[in-house]
Amino acid sequence: MERKDFLKSSLIIGTGSIIGSPKAFSQNLVVNDIDKLADANGTFIQQPLPYSENFLEPYMDAETLHLHYTFHHGGATKAANKDAAMIKKALDDNNLETVDYWTKKLAFHSSSHILHSIFWTNLTNKKTEPTGELLKRINKSFGSYDRLKALIAETSKNVDGNGWGILAYQPYTDSLIVLQCENHEKLTQWGCIPLLVIDVWEHSYYLKYKNKRADFVDAIFNIINWDNVAQRLNDALKLTL
Repeated sequence: MERKDFLKSSLIIGTGSIIGSPKAFSQNLVVNDIDKLADANGTFIQQPLPYSENFLEPYMDAETLHLHYTFHHGGATKAANKDAAMIKKALDDNNLETVDYWTKKLAFHSSSHILHSIFWTNLTNKKTEPTGELLKRINKSFGSYDRLKALIAETSKNVDGNGWGILAYQPYTDSLIVLQCENHEKLTQWGCIPLLVIDVWEHSYYLKYKNKRADFVDAIFNIINWDNVAQRLNDALKLTL
């Protein structure tokens, strides 16, 4: 296949294959409306928040939520559209000199868009805990819920620079796994389907928690929506059968 044709095919495949498997993860992204990353024309879109900006108080303040959603997630969505447009322009002009730059940018910005879209639904304003099939699989993969919490908390706190802690379903081993992600796209594992993501970029916590990332990570366990995580697991299991 010519490089130009390969790039065009890759752009059409789009965001669904950037972190997860082309089938399961990309389909899992559109189960809920807020997970719909692009419109019918392939333009990246940012869904409205599923709650008000003060909904997660006191653990996440309204000002941080507003800035995070509007400028960081929103900025990534807009940038991903620019990146995709620049790749298309390079193909249309038959000039691929800068395409490596734009494909790297697209990986960064679209991965940010994916993870933030999951992040908002992973949060609620009350304390919940895993139950049912999710708890069963947590116990099988990690030994207990407390062991999982300790693992994902430590993983999130110790990301080098900016990034994410991620609880994911790994279809090829039929198990849950905790990942560390630098920036939005580095150190991920292909084929894994994110179920729970913890944003530890400084913009997630600096206004309220200053430089104390560990305090933010500990606090966020008070607002994790384990019902949403469970639904994501159920959807992933259906898609991988």
